Amino acid sequence: MEITKDTGIIDAVQNHPEIMEVFAEYGLGCVGCMAAHFETIGQGAGAHGIDVDKFIEDCNKKIKG
Repeated sequence: MEITKDTGIIDAVQNHPEIMEVFAEYGLGCVGCMAAHFETIGQGAGAHGIDVDKFIEDCNKKIKG
């Protein structure tokens, strides 16, 4: 499953725990946030001023190894 801006944060991390490293690199503590249960990656990263497209690209690179 490729990560997109519409992928739920919790779904993404549960299916691909390796992307937690990418969240940490960007300074995102999303998994511990209650909003993560209903926000998408695009919403979460965007709310923190992160370049959403770059973040998603980095997540997908991590998944592909």
